[in-house]
Amino acid sequence: MDARVQVFLYQQSTGKVLKLPKTFEELIKVVEQKFNCTKAELITVEGATIDDISLIRDNEKLYLKTHEDAKESITDTPHTQNMNDWISLNVGGKQFMTTRGTLCQMDADSSVFAKMFSAENRWKHTIDGDGAIKIDRSPQYFQSVLDFLRHGKIFRERNVNLRGVLEEAHYFGLRSLEKNLEELIESEEKTTFKEPITRSMMIQTLMSTTTKCELRYQGVDFTGSDLSRLDLRYVNFKLAILKNCNLQNTNLACCSLERTNLSGANLDGANLQGARMICCNAEGCSMKNCNFDDPSGLRANMEGANMKGVNFEGSLMAGVNLRVATLKSSNLKNCDLRGAILAGTDLEDCDLSGCDLKEANLRGCNVRGTKFEEMLTPLHMTQSVP
Repeated sequence: MDARVQVFLYQQSTGKVLKLPKTFEELIKVVEQKFNCTKAELITVEGATIDDISLIRDNEKLYLKTHEDAKESITDTPHTQNMNDWISLNVGGKQFMTTRGTLCQMDADSSVFAKMFSAENRWKHTIDGDGAIKIDRSPQYFQSVLDFLRHGKIFRERNVNLRGVLEEAHYFGLRSLEKNLEELIESEEKTTFKEPITRSMMIQTLMSTTTKCELRYQGVDFTGSDLSRLDLRYVNFKLAILKNCNLQNTNLACCSLERTNLSGANLDGANLQGARMICCNAEGCSMKNCNFDDPSGLRANMEGANMKGVNFEGSLMAGVNLRVATLKSSNLKNCDLRGAILAGTDLEDCDLSGCDLKEANLRGCNVRGTKFEEMLTPLHMTQSVP
């Protein structure tokens, strides 16, 4: 295999790999042609001038210095300093150790590190008590930056946000790291589920988790999703958005629906035994023929919920807690409300025709304009306060 040499522009990272000719004069001629320059001079990493082809090793890295570059002293180039020198950095109070070569090897034309450490007198460093150079940046992200300078690869650190590392790469002028991070972030965003969550996404999650695994969808947007007839027992939907969802005949037993937005959703025939619906917003939704009644005694809790205009017709609601909830203009015809807690509930303009309110607590509730026609059991005087 023919010998070759790597030639890089003076103070830049741009370079070419050339076939090593037989004579030094031929090499200079090829370099001048490839780089479109005159009076080319080749120097080593340490800044020494090369003038004999026999001194060049196979695949050696050399730097091109032209007549225009000669106006600058060789001692001011990034390569005159010993690239093996160890440098101590104090980044945001945390100490890092690395070599000059590691810091200066990438993006020499834009890198802050190349400007800081290429020559001793170019940068006035602030030194701490241990002799480390102070840099006012986040040590949490700097480790990822340093790893990239060492290996040319991005290593994911636990609990490190890639966008934070991207910001550091931009600050330090590391364009190659910026490009790699942008591609990685874009790739991850493509594989991330976008809200609102769809039925297929939910089914995929259910199939990939065991029944003992607690599913948490706190604050997740499900707007308009079809989740009908799914078994969603014990799922945590706290603060989630289930607006206009199709939840017909869905098993929501013992679910947490606290402060959940259920407005406009269709829950007809859903199982809501033991559901925790404290302060949820279910305004305008349909809950016909739902089952809230758990024979084991676990009661659904809808305390303080907004149930304006909800259609509960025919639902089993024995023992439910609707304390201080708002059910204004709701339809509760033919509902089983035996032993239900309706103390302080707003039942204004509700239709309770055909309901069973035996032993229900109606103390302090607002029954202005409420219909009590064809009641299955008569109301006892102790059940409500005029």
